[in-house]
Amino acid sequence: MRRLNRPIARPRPLGWVAVLALLGWAPLALAQTASAPQMEWAVMAMQLFGGLALFLFGMEQMSDSLKAVAGDRMKNILAKLTVNRFMAATTGAFVTAVIQSSSITTVLVVGFVSAGLMSFAQSIGIIMGANVGTTITAQIVAFKVTKAALLMIGVGFSMLFFSKRDSIKHYGTMLMGLGLVFFGMSIMSDAMAPLRSYQPFLDLMASMENPLIGILVAALFTGLVQSSSATTGIVIVMASQGFISLPAGIALAFGANVGTCITAMLAAIGKPREAVRAAVVHVLFNIAGVLLWFFFIPQLAEVVTALSPAHPQLSGLDRLAAETPRQIANAHTLFNIGNTLIFIGLTQYMARLVTWLVPDRPDELQGLEVRSKYLDDELLQTPSLALDRVRLEVLHMGEKVEAMYRQIMPAIINGNKDQLSHIARIDDEVDLLHAQIVEYLGALSKGSLTDRQTDEFFGLMAAVNDLENIGDTIETNLVALGRQRLNASVAISKPSRKVLLDFHKVVQRALSLAIQAVSQSNLEVAETVVRMKQEINELANSAAVHQAARLVAEEPNRIPTYTLEMDIIDKQKRIYYFSKRMAKSVLAELGEG
Repeated sequence: MRRLNRPIARPRPLGWVAVLALLGWAPLALAQTASAPQMEWAVMAMQLFGGLALFLFGMEQMSDSLKAVAGDRMKNILAKLTVNRFMAATTGAFVTAVIQSSSITTVLVVGFVSAGLMSFAQSIGIIMGANVGTTITAQIVAFKVTKAALLMIGVGFSMLFFSKRDSIKHYGTMLMGLGLVFFGMSIMSDAMAPLRSYQPFLDLMASMENPLIGILVAALFTGLVQSSSATTGIVIVMASQGFISLPAGIALAFGANVGTCITAMLAAIGKPREAVRAAVVHVLFNIAGVLLWFFFIPQLAEVVTALSPAHPQLSGLDRLAAETPRQIANAHTLFNIGNTLIFIGLTQYMARLVTWLVPDRPDELQGLEVRSKYLDDELLQTPSLALDRVRLEVLHMGEKVEAMYRQIMPAIINGNKDQLSHIARIDDEVDLLHAQIVEYLGALSKGSLTDRQTDEFFGLMAAVNDLENIGDTIETNLVALGRQRLNASVAISKPSRKVLLDFHKVVQRALSLAIQAVSQSNLEVAETVVRMKQEINELANSAAVHQAARLVAEEPNRIPTYTLEMDIIDKQKRIYYFSKRMAKSVLAELGEG
């Protein structure tokens, strides 16, 4: 390893001074260690904080735009290209590199596991690959294109300001965000330049040669900014001024991987077991990887030095500043790829371990404590993915409504009060899911939606309200009719049972298809539901003729029975009405209404 020919102070114990230094408070920290009137601390602090703010803001803008542009396509890629653990890891790396968010990738994976679209072991491969995908940021930052930063900002702003197309605006925001990243780097680098001749700061950076100190400092900073990519980017900025050596940079990159575990665990609080397990996998994988490589930092540094571009024409601090940024970026990438290759064969064992650590638990959320399965606040900044989750939650809610409707007719005909009360309690769960979905859609509406997403938003809102109305119709009207039959001791004849059950079967099919049309955004299924109107009307007319014939028959309680049976038919027609409205909302959303 090449080192500068300058005195290196012995590593000092980590204190608040070192933490402040990495947080951008280096001037303030150093002002506490030595008095140096020739250094303009206030100006440096302002430049560092301003540059850091632009850097982080640019990363956020770039990430948000990438998610908006590619989010939906990345979801489809994730769902299809996970046939084996190696493909799963590759897919996870690619998707994360595109949308610039391992947390979003993990949230998508949790949704797929919850929906039964992939196994937990498959999801582990994707989570491992996501770590590799995050290294693309460090690779981008390591390219010295800061001179083009203002041009990128200008072009991106022009695309955002003058274009009326949403896609062009997103690409413009993405380009402007990338320009802000490089511009922030440039400002931070210029602010740090005077420190190259300030010995107390050089001594402070020398303390990062101790791997434990470097890992701890980077982990703390990553936990604060909630982004390992941001930490790695700032480390590369410091390396570009020659402040840190390659081993110190590797230790700081390791610390960023540990610090991102804090983000994962915080995000899992209060989430379903699948989400908690995904977070535990993330933590175990990252920490195990750091522990595995901790004692091989010098060897990793040698490999990276051999693989990275060299600048033998330079010497001393200039050579260190020219070579180290790319070396750190490459070390970060090799570290994560190496970990993935080492642990990819252990996904089945890791799945068992994590399932043992985070076991399934008895449903503690009985009655009114039902919760949504798929809604996740992490996706609110990516409307296409958030709307997709709402569709899954509509399916979840629809399954409960279907269960109510499937049980109600047998309960009305020959059930008891306990069966009717059970159906009524399911509606309480439906009402709670309705409230949670509406609240989630309300939060989503506060963001920026495209015209297509706005249509999708209103269609889903209408469908959720229709499902809730169906649940209320069953709970308020049909359950009441069942209780009325019991209280009046009315017996429904076999011919009438057949008429009612046949009608119930057709309406049940319409309801099931309507839920499928909304959850899958399926045009053909929606059209089928609408076309069923004629069949429903014919059955209703046939039932009315049958009931009229029964009315004139000499039977006990024929008038209460007639009224009860006609009310049952009428309420089921109302359920079809709401099912048809759900189907029409799909047609309207897809431009067919």
